[in-house]
Amino acid sequence: MNGTPERSLPPRRQSILAALQFRDFRLLWFGLLISNLGTWMQFTAMGYYVAKLDPSPHRVALYLGFLGAARAIPVLLASPIAGVVADTWPRRRVLLWANVAMSLAALALAIGTSLGHMTIVGLLIVSAVNSAAQSFDSPARQSWVPMLVDRAYVGNAIGLNSVAFNAPAVIGPAIAAILIASVGVAGCFLVNAIATLAVVVAVAFMKPAPPSTQRREPVHHAIAFGIAFLARHAILKWVIFTFVVTALFVRPYSTLLPAFIINLLHGDAAELGWAYTAAGAGGFGGALLTAYLGNRERRGAIWIVSGAVVALGVFALGFTDSIALALPIIFIIGLGTLTFLGASNTLIQTLSPDALRGRAISVYTMIALGIVPGGALIVGSIASILGLHTAFLIASAITIIVFAWLWFTKPILQTV
Repeated sequence: MNGTPERSLPPRRQSILAALQFRDFRLLWFGLLISNLGTWMQFTAMGYYVAKLDPSPHRVALYLGFLGAARAIPVLLASPIAGVVADTWPRRRVLLWANVAMSLAALALAIGTSLGHMTIVGLLIVSAVNSAAQSFDSPARQSWVPMLVDRAYVGNAIGLNSVAFNAPAVIGPAIAAILIASVGVAGCFLVNAIATLAVVVAVAFMKPAPPSTQRREPVHHAIAFGIAFLARHAILKWVIFTFVVTALFVRPYSTLLPAFIINLLHGDAAELGWAYTAAGAGGFGGALLTAYLGNRERRGAIWIVSGAVVALGVFALGFTDSIALALPIIFIIGLGTLTFLGASNTLIQTLSPDALRGRAISVYTMIALGIVPGGALIVGSIASILGLHTAFLIASAITIIVFAWLWFTKPILQTV
């Protein structure tokens, strides 16, 4: 086991920071914390930049949908291969190259916007490159986490991994709003280019980890074997199913927030920053909840309930016409989203064998990074015809029905 020597089982009420006692996990965690601060700043700046390209909320919603599609296509194409790479290549090497690529993509955004040459087409191209790199980063990084800590701490480590992503979400959008007002969106992109290198530095100091399997087989056979494992598993097939449903219909709300806040509710950069901060604060709470629950029982019930909370929150947004009312709803959606993601991730990590974990996580990544942006195109297209309020109502109603059906017809999911 990488990190400190094997330890005895943790006490029943383990510390929420327990997994940080392992050196290599601690290095990776702090690198992610810094890198994700830049990621959230760039996410906010890009949404604001696209929203200011056109005054029409309908067209901006469609632009954001196109941006989502540009992020989705590379992930959908690369994730199956990335899962095999995560299982058969040294994860340290994969993370180094992927994060260098993401840093260069952010630098290209900074240069293009500062020179005034960054059009929507340029944004689509750079976003596609960044997503391709992310599709290799995520399965390698997430499947490495259970190997960096003792098994009893895996649930806690997965929760802390979510904290590293969502703690910066609380302050990143607010910092981005300040930078946008003072130096423009290019400053946010440049900060992200520098911050992403924190993961590169952290990984450079971590101990090399051998691949999970030395077995070599044709890539398409390895991909098919991983998919077959998930499809046959009594629990994980429903985890993946709900992940797809939420990715298509309710989680795209975050991609459409700029159109909702700026073009529909007539907010400004600061209010968009507050909206992202509300989502990030809720997500931070959800990540802390995931870390606290760790490997405790009834993760399946938590997973279903939290997914339903996300859908109900988006449904409430469909009736919201003021920013003051939208912010607490967005906070609740963020809380439910990260609890749902954390529970899904924990179930996939703990129910998958070591030799297949990278491929299982690559499916998780493909949905999170590939289908969510594609869902933004679907919901954005509906919004361009019927309006954002109606689009939110339709999409969330479908999701609520799915979770209610699972709750009443699949009781085994509540016991895992």
